[in-house]
Amino acid sequence: MVKLYDNGVYILENEEIVFDTPDSIASAEHKNGVKLDKDEARKNTMAYNILKKHNVSGNMEKLNIKFDKITSHDITYVGIVQTARASGLKEFPIPYVLTNCHNSLCAVGGTINEDDHMFGLSCAKKYGGIYVPAHQAVIHQYMREMMAGVSNMILGSDSHTRYGALGTMAMGEGGPELVKQLLNRTYDIDMPKIVCVYLTGKPKKGVGPQDVALAIIGAVFKNGFVKNKVMEFIGDGINNLSVDYRNAIDVMTTETTCLSSVWKTDNKVKAWYEIHKRPEDFKYQKPEGIAYYDGLCVVDLSKIESMIALPFHPSNVYTVHEFNENTLDILDEIERNCINQIDNKNIKFELKNKVKDGKFHIDQGVIAGCAGGTFENICAARDILKSKSIGSDEFSLSVYPSSQPVFLSLLENGSISDIMLTGATIRSAFCGPCFGAGDVPSNASISLRHVTRNFPNREGSKVTNNQIASVILADARTIAATAVNKGILTAATDVDCEFTDYEYKFNDEVYKNRCYFGYGKADKDAELKFGPNIVDWPEINKLNDNILMKVVSFIDDPVTTTDELIPSGETSSYRSNPLKLAEFALSRKDPSYVPKAKEVKEIEVKRAKGEYPFDNQNEFKEYFKEIEDKFGVNLQNTSIGSTIHAQKAGAGSAREQAASCQRVLFGMANIAKEYATKRYRSNLINWGMFPFICDDICFENGDYICVPDIKKAIIEKTDNIKAYIVNKNMKEIMLHLGNLTDDERKIILAGCLINFYKENN
Repeated sequence: MVKLYDNGVYILENEEIVFDTPDSIASAEHKNGVKLDKDEARKNTMAYNILKKHNVSGNMEKLNIKFDKITSHDITYVGIVQTARASGLKEFPIPYVLTNCHNSLCAVGGTINEDDHMFGLSCAKKYGGIYVPAHQAVIHQYMREMMAGVSNMILGSDSHTRYGALGTMAMGEGGPELVKQLLNRTYDIDMPKIVCVYLTGKPKKGVGPQDVALAIIGAVFKNGFVKNKVMEFIGDGINNLSVDYRNAIDVMTTETTCLSSVWKTDNKVKAWYEIHKRPEDFKYQKPEGIAYYDGLCVVDLSKIESMIALPFHPSNVYTVHEFNENTLDILDEIERNCINQIDNKNIKFELKNKVKDGKFHIDQGVIAGCAGGTFENICAARDILKSKSIGSDEFSLSVYPSSQPVFLSLLENGSISDIMLTGATIRSAFCGPCFGAGDVPSNASISLRHVTRNFPNREGSKVTNNQIASVILADARTIAATAVNKGILTAATDVDCEFTDYEYKFNDEVYKNRCYFGYGKADKDAELKFGPNIVDWPEINKLNDNILMKVVSFIDDPVTTTDELIPSGETSSYRSNPLKLAEFALSRKDPSYVPKAKEVKEIEVKRAKGEYPFDNQNEFKEYFKEIEDKFGVNLQNTSIGSTIHAQKAGAGSAREQAASCQRVLFGMANIAKEYATKRYRSNLINWGMFPFICDDICFENGDYICVPDIKKAIIEKTDNIKAYIVNKNMKEIMLHLGNLTDDERKIILAGCLINFYKENN
């Protein structure tokens, strides 16, 4: 199904695979009459050439990237524009699309969500942006339809910013990276490694793009095979996939932890651009001649079956047949693993009770978002559902077309009416089911979803309120088959169904009649509309010579997601108010975090004002006296803050608030064994926090860690930084910062990105 080859490979003329071994190279050179040069062959990949086109550093090992376009949604764009304004923004220098697909229900918090939308529209007018109102499209479908272009690069403040199947290299990052683009700065990374994903064969009837995506994620996530690398899709199997099918695979590459993705283009992609009235954005793209890759992932599409990903991660992958044959054994293991992640002794997490008469019962089905809500996915579900009933018991089914043009085409071909007649409901374009703001199931329920993620509480339940539900990921086809079977988990490959090749008709009149297209038409006299919840970022102090940190949360899970660092769902309504949102930091993982962090913040606020900070803090007073005596520090040159530990921090979403919420509570660092994504590490740096790595975690929650001469270490580019656990007889530990660019060091010294730009302006 999926085979991985860790050694490098050459791909000759997009077909012949030559492994990077002396015997294979010698044989290929003799057979083809060519010389295999690794350094030259690296330059023939699609990714290399796209990166070269957008790199302004002059050095292909140290990239300074300028993107063609950027995009955000209504959870992130307020903070981005506010940060850019504070840093000197005058006009959007490149097309910036502001979509409204996350807080579009306006169901929580009174007027504040729609206030954000009006702020976004006013920003589009003042600075020259593109504004997509609520319910028009989910962010990534709009970008596919209207903004992608072959060999272009797009940056988005959403982790699933992926348009590789359309020939576009797209990346999801935290908001500060978009701020840099708005201020004509660059996205700075080392040249990433590139992995070839070679697709071959043809999918079986009933196998959909989510099945392919889950098979790949299951093979590469846990071993880090493509972490922070570019996945480059080639192979004869691509010819057997429609562009819609490719898009739905591609968007899920985020769950592999890769940096980006790109696919070869062909006549099907050409036709796609023509249908979407943008033929000028197409060109043929493929690796040239002999291309070298740092790894190989071979996917035999013909061997992929209907798949599911069990809680609580898209990599917990099983075939539906395997699961149904070994249900209780598999669930027993999953239950044990999940219970360890929940951290609430009052919750009884059970999956085995969903097994009745040997069959596994689902409570809810959802097909939605950038992964599930595409035209072909919904048409395929329609073919399975047509003339049937989902039943009148507990099981329910909701379908969310990914954009109004997709909705229109589904209306025209009769899919909407056929689906509605089964008892399923049709909703408008909305990302809510992906992050817990729509179709929240009942307590102890299981939701089968064609969305992007199934992290803990991603469906909207709250462990702090003793609620728990869970999501199983599956393809729209398997969800439809399960719906027809009244909630009994059923593989789509087991359903007798003839799938119709429906023609997609793209009609952009709805966009022309409703969206605001202001790029290149900035009106400097336009007034920004501030709702009462939209506030500026609080002032953040520069880095001092020394730091003393208290560990206020210690997370020992194998992976900590950004959802756990700052919850999704209704808390997203407060994304425009840093202080209010910070009240929710770690609330579903460690409810004691915020009050502990606030205690430390109170001390630092007094210290920074020149007041004596330790009146009611005997412990802090005692430990500060110890570091005064040992290192000669004083209250004027030593900052006090908090830190958290997580083994592998920052998996999942790109949301910068996972870091900024800690920062406004005077968090100074994360200390981890590794960072799950570049995105989260970048967010920490851009908010002036240290992304420390520590191999020997010998401290505990409540310990005090002193890092003397930290400012000097940053200036002198020292990686091995000595720190001391003050309350454990000054036990020495070694912290590492890894590779930091010169600008990243300056950002940390300044205290945050806003301060850095203020200084430079």
